Amino acid sequence: MSSLPLNPSDIACPPILPPAPAGADSDATYSDPQVQVRPVALRCADGRLLAAQWFEPPAAIGVRAVAVISSATAVPASYYRYFAEWLARRGYAVLSFDYRGIAASRSALLPGEDVRLRDWARVDMAAALHAADRRRCEAATAEVGEVGLLWVGHSLGGNAVGLVPGFEDKVDALLGVAAQVAYLGHWSGLARLQAWLFFHLMLPLAVRLFGRAPGRLLGPRAEDLPAGAALEWAAWGRTPGFLFGDESLARERAYDRFAGAVHLWSITDDHLFGPAPAVDALAGHFGAARVQRHSVSPADLGVGKIEHFGPFRRDLGAKLWPRLLERIEAATPRLAARLHSA
Repeated sequence: MSSLPLNPSDIACPPILPPAPAGADSDATYSDPQVQVRPVALRCADGRLLAAQWFEPPAAIGVRAVAVISSATAVPASYYRYFAEWLARRGYAVLSFDYRGIAASRSALLPGEDVRLRDWARVDMAAALHAADRRRCEAATAEVGEVGLLWVGHSLGGNAVGLVPGFEDKVDALLGVAAQVAYLGHWSGLARLQAWLFFHLMLPLAVRLFGRAPGRLLGPRAEDLPAGAALEWAAWGRTPGFLFGDESLARERAYDRFAGAVHLWSITDDHLFGPAPAVDALAGHFGAARVQRHSVSPADLGVGKIEHFGPFRRDLGAKLWPRLLERIEAATPRLAARLHSA
């Protein structure tokens, strides 16, 4: 199976196109009548349409900032809907989207076609960034003032962001939640054995048996992972440095050219997907950025567990989401100036 035949220098996306593909986010329900959810389609550099949605702030607040929510591997955008609503109530115009082959963007991956993790970053995330930057410019003109752009990356959505063309020039701040250098050497004890089995045996064997990696192998929120993405994940997981050890990406990585705020959060009971050393390793690649490392434990929130898939649950929102946002907003002038103004 082949992956997308793309030249990285050609990644540029036309404007956002309404409406979204049929069935977009059909499993999602939204709860806040003050937040308008507007389905759209993102056109990528190769012409494919991704299902996406804008969460609009209440009219009384207006657009004070723009945010992109970039999902974890094979996790549908609908999982982040309550967090997106909360951000919108805070004054963000929020864009969330499904990678091609996942959830409402399944039809963007044609039968017999494959996709790699790098394609999700170089093409799909690039389409989202282009749309968000355009929206930021429109809002800045309408509001007569600077409008910041925040990238929220969960796991893959944060660790692959340095492969997104233009990221270093267009994004003001990166909030990474359990975003990591997922090389198995950053795990320890029993979790390291589990990581070794996952990358050496489970993912390759699943692809051989099923032609994909079934979502049940990946976590409670994940969907089936296309073969190319699963095999690239396995290869990176076995490689010291993860994607940073892949020499074919050497000219595309722009992590060390990003000069904005980078706040990376680890979850203390996320032993399987995001241990603290793996998050620390990612922080080390943002050499020019203003990096802060944070962690949160279940005890901090008065709950029994958080783990990798817990940070965006609605029941944890009031306890966790202000922690995630307040510090990075304060550290980012374009966000602080508008979000905290009367």
